[in-house]
Amino acid sequence: MTTIILHIEASTETCSVALSQDGHVFFERVNRDERSHAKVLAPFVEEALQNADSQGAKINAVALSCGPGSYTSLRIASSTAKGVCYGRDIPLIAIPTTAIMCVPVLFRDDIPDEALLCPMIDARRTEVYATVYDRALNVVKETHAEVVTGESFKELLDKQPVYFFGNGAGKCKEIITHPNAHFLDEHRNPMAKNMMPLAERAWFDEKFEDIAYFEPFYLKNYVAAKPKDLLKS
Repeated sequence: MTTIILHIEASTETCSVALSQDGHVFFERVNRDERSHAKVLAPFVEEALQNADSQGAKINAVALSCGPGSYTSLRIASSTAKGVCYGRDIPLIAIPTTAIMCVPVLFRDDIPDEALLCPMIDARRTEVYATVYDRALNVVKETHAEVVTGESFKELLDKQPVYFFGNGAGKCKEIITHPNAHFLDEHRNPMAKNMMPLAERAWFDEKFEDIAYFEPFYLKNYVAAKPKDLLKS
């Protein structure tokens, strides 16, 4: 049975929308101006819906990048996704933003199997929002706010290589200097097209959200550990 999913990603400065069908993305729109999410997201979604309707294709679900991320952008994206779900009577799938960021990295053949992946979302000064995953996307360290010091992630880096990426990773290069720390400059922001494998898995597992009560995970939900606390970890 054909499965078509509408993907919405607007958690960082890049806003993107995509349509996928059975493992293939057949529609994508991207805007990289973070100040225009409110202006471009709805037209992107409307164009995607018209594209599917013109082909007689029924959209089965909406997948939303659910944070952490910008409060305003996530509110806009969440409201838009809920509107489509209500209007078309289809389920909502929520995908963690940091998991989406890992997808293109998983397809690289230059990262060892034992390595850990740490997507980072930029915050103020030396603060980032990060999650640590293994290569099977099992969570090794839950999403948290981190004031980055030379000791950050040391307990993991002492055991195995960790690959840092995302729009918060660049400012950590000169701080985290452990020999097992690797930085990937090219994977900065999550993209709607990369939601596809995670959203399709959620669809087949019927992992749907309660649309009426769903809320994204905002950056403000996370409290950064103080540097002295990090030294104890």
